[in-house]
Parts: sequence; structure tokens; C-alpha cells
Amino acid sequence: MQPQPARYILKLACPDRLGIVAAVSGFLAQQDCNVTESAQFNDPTTGLFFLRTVFTAGSASPDGAGLVAGFGAIGRRFAMDWEIFDAAVKQRVLILVSRFGHCLNDLLYRWRTDALPMTVTAVASNHPDLRPLAGDLPFHHLPMKPGEKAAQEAALLKLVEETQSDLVVLARYMQILSSELAAALKGRCINIHHSFLPSFKGAKPYHQAFERGVKLIGATAHYVTESLDEGPIVEQGIERVNHTHTPDDLVAIGRDIECQVLARAVRWHCEHRVILNGHKTVVFA
Repeated sequence: MQPQPARYILKLACPDRLGIVAAVSGFLAQQDCNVTESAQFNDPTTGLFFLRTVFTAGSASPDGAGLVAGFGAIGRRFAMDWEIFDAAVKQRVLILVSRFGHCLNDLLYRWRTDALPMTVTAVASNHPDLRPLAGDLPFHHLPMKPGEKAAQEAALLKLVEETQSDLVVLARYMQILSSELAAALKGRCINIHHSFLPSFKGAKPYHQAFERGVKLIGATAHYVTESLDEGPIVEQGIERVNHTHTPDDLVAIGRDIECQVLARAVRWHCEHRVILNGHKTVVFA
């Protein structure tokens, strides 16, 4: 059985201008690479161009480092923000959680059944309650004591570095990250918000929704920024409800939506399908 050729993912963003696609495809052809998947988007409101291309290496192709070095000239020519990833290397993910375990349980199940292309490095929490759910994964209890937020976040950031985690997932981690930590994790920290942003922020969103008699409830997965619950949205989901549903019904339905939405957002990030576009995202799903 012949070994499978190396597979890479190129994603980029740059000012839109003539010749970008030709330059990229020409470079890959010159490197004996074969494009197997490609998606692009021209944003008329920002004047930016976005591209995600999947390609395989040929017998005469350089290795990953060689591809990166060779593409640098094109990146500079078009003022690109770009990256080339080895598709065989899974993103390393640290999961943070508090006391609600549904999203953690769902992510771990999908990971353990190879439904999510990631490597879970550890689970961390400000409470010890969900340690058993982590199973054989490293579990780090990082309590949030009064007046020790800075120290706790420093320990958390150290854990991110020590585990070499590429992505941090807030799987119902009920702590507001400081501006400093949010900035340090920019573009690599996804939160699941238990409402269809921007409505019903704060405590008990499903009870707020019940009081307002809503017909749709939902959840939002977004990148964490210094502005609370206002980061670029990666994915959202909704479910229709009616007057017969109680607040507990809405909570149960909402938890299912949260799991689905967070799993899709994590998958798309790990597959390098998401590109930041200012306060928004381009998602080549």
C-alpha cells in the first residue's frame, strides 16, 4: 500500500487585487502540488480577499518548511496575512469548564470517537466538580479566590504555554477573562454563549427568554475579546419553541444547541476554516 501524500492547508487574507489566485495556483503548480479543495471570498465592504486552499504534495515538492519559505515572496507581494498548515498535525486544545458539564462531555465524546480533529491537552476548571468527567486526561483545578484573579489567570496562561495548546475552549467556563488574558489569547480562544447574541445577556438568559415569550432560542460560539460577549462570531444555532415550554424545557433545549454549536465552531477552527475579518469571521464551512 502506497503512503498517502502529505496534505497541507493554506489560508490567507489580504487586500483584494488582480492576480492573487493566479499567483497562488501558479506557485503550487511550480512546487508539484495538487489543489484538492479551494474556497475564496471577496468582501466588498472591506476590500479584503480571503482564501483557503487544500493541496497535496507531489514527488518533487519541498517539505512543509520549504513551502513556507517559498511562499514568503508571494505573501509579501500581496501584503498577505497567511499560514500554511500540515493537515496531519492536529490542533492542541485546552478545555476550560466550571460546573456545567454538557459541553465538556460532548466535546470529549466527539474527540474520543475521532469526530473532532484535535488533541485535547488537558481540562482545567475553577471548580473540582467535573474531574471525573475528564477521565484519564490531566485535570487542573485552578480556583478563583477573591482578590487572586490575576494570579489564577497567570497560572492559566502558563498552563496554555506548558501544554502547547493552540486553542482554548471555554466550554461553559463561567469566569470573565481579563482584558490582558483575552488579548494574549486573541484568535485562539472560543467561548460558547448560552443565548443567541446579542439578546438576553447576563444571568438566567433562558428565564429572560421565557418571560419575553420568545419563539426562538439559540446559542453563539465566538472568539473571546476584551469586550465581553462581543467577539467575532464563528457559529450560531437556534431552535423553535412555543408557549407550552417551561423554563426548564428551554434550558434543556438550549444545552443541546450549545453542544452542537460549540462542536461545529471547534471543528471549523481546527480544520483552519475560520479567518478573522475585523469584528466578523469568514468561515469556509
